[in-house]
Amino acid sequence: MRRMHCAVVLALFLSLTCNSTTTTTPPVAGKTPVPTAATLPNETPVAAGNTYYVATNGNNANAGDYGHPWATPGYGSRQLQPGDTLIILGGRYTLSEYDADIITPPSGAAGAWITIRGETGNRPVLVGRDNLLTAINLSGVQYVRVENLEITHDDQATGEALWFREGVEILGAPAAHIVLQDLYIHHVDEFGMNFQDVEDLQILNCRIEYAGFGALGGPLGEHGGWRNVTIRGSLLAWSGHYYQGGDGSNRPYDRPDGFGIEPSQGPILIEDTRAEHNYGDGLDSKAANTTIRRAIVANNSCDGVKLWGANSRVENTLIYGRGDGNPDPTPWAAIVIEPEGQTNARFEIVNVTVDDALGQNYLMYVLYGSDVPALLTIRNVIFSGRGENCPIYVNAASVLTITHSLFYLPQNETLLTHGETTYTCANIASLGAGNLCGDPRFVQPAWGQTGNYHLQAGSPAINAGTATSAPTIDLENHPRDAQPDIGAYEYWQPSSWVYLPLTVRNLQGNITGLRIAASRVK
Repeated sequence: MRRMHCAVVLALFLSLTCNSTTTTTPPVAGKTPVPTAATLPNETPVAAGNTYYVATNGNNANAGDYGHPWATPGYGSRQLQPGDTLIILGGRYTLSEYDADIITPPSGAAGAWITIRGETGNRPVLVGRDNLLTAINLSGVQYVRVENLEITHDDQATGEALWFREGVEILGAPAAHIVLQDLYIHHVDEFGMNFQDVEDLQILNCRIEYAGFGALGGPLGEHGGWRNVTIRGSLLAWSGHYYQGGDGSNRPYDRPDGFGIEPSQGPILIEDTRAEHNYGDGLDSKAANTTIRRAIVANNSCDGVKLWGANSRVENTLIYGRGDGNPDPTPWAAIVIEPEGQTNARFEIVNVTVDDALGQNYLMYVLYGSDVPALLTIRNVIFSGRGENCPIYVNAASVLTITHSLFYLPQNETLLTHGETTYTCANIASLGAGNLCGDPRFVQPAWGQTGNYHLQAGSPAINAGTATSAPTIDLENHPRDAQPDIGAYEYWQPSSWVYLPLTVRNLQGNITGLRIAASRVK
């Protein structure tokens, strides 16, 4: 590919920035501003409705307009009608009274969503105390969008007054058509988001940390569980490292996950998301039709990725750091596949990088101790087990198709056991086309810390993959070529790319980055 001339790049920059300019008019006291295209919710139809405000100096006896705002988010949420928007102005709001202080909106409608959002550029903070159940209750509602809020416990309280259970809750009655965007939920005692039955849920660009029971989870559903769910651009981290004001060592739930849900119909898409430093598993899905794409699952204490539901796939994902730096042997693994009660459930793992330093357990296991068959396809995967005694196990009943994968288990003679058949570096090529042994030459493998799992020059993974069923881009959205590399990252020389710090705002107000490939050398 020829290098792009600087003038062409500059012209593209100017064209994009000029064509994407939007303006918004600041609110005038006593007036309700008219929403512009840039302020409309992402991909959400919005009918004409009223815009109301909550402010720290407001009064619930007011009319709720900008010049006369309400005082509490809970009260404001209950005044809304389909199509209405509630803007919570910047500041600190204490939530303590059940259930008056809990944000509990009614349902919107298909063409008239209810929107609750924090002030742009001045995100409000909702602080819970006195063991309040949750900050937001969406049980039984539909067509509701919540965005740009920070939710945490009241760190100015003392003793049991600082206890605060959950960020967002859907329990008892199913909810549908819910968008949760740009939420920062942290230091809560139970779940960041606790959902039982929900359909058409989007969790976008959310950061959920230090939740005592886990970032995303909930009880067994009664109406299909989680259905048609997208989790994108989010961070699910440090679950279990906080509980009731402490470091989590006294939490009643031993293994809080980043994402851990009960059997559900799905489908579930987890995309461009990180799950790290959780005391439980990174991503543990019992839903059918789960897809994990372009994710980083790093330094979780227990399993990295665990799949239970049929027709699930992991692609362009990095999994490493099991044990999070703790040297004690554990029964957990980087990847676990356990389709309980399902015969011939199908799973795919494609262009994934796995690294484990702890050892003393399987790097990956599929239906250990079971005679239930699964159908497992593995392509373009790096399996790196740097510790002792960490081979891969697949039960005898399962049908295993594995090609173009790189194995690096320097302290292990056995690489993989499939029923009664064992494979070593001497015969791994007989398992499938393109399988080989060798050091993948990661830039900086890690354990308990952030690693760099890009490939270095000379890696045997470069140009050794297959394009069959492989994604056309890698974990970082770099394009793959006709000879894709094995693993989550396509090898490239940093000097061969040009990145412009450019953002483009589309009509829905989304921010997208522009990346221009000037040339690429492998």
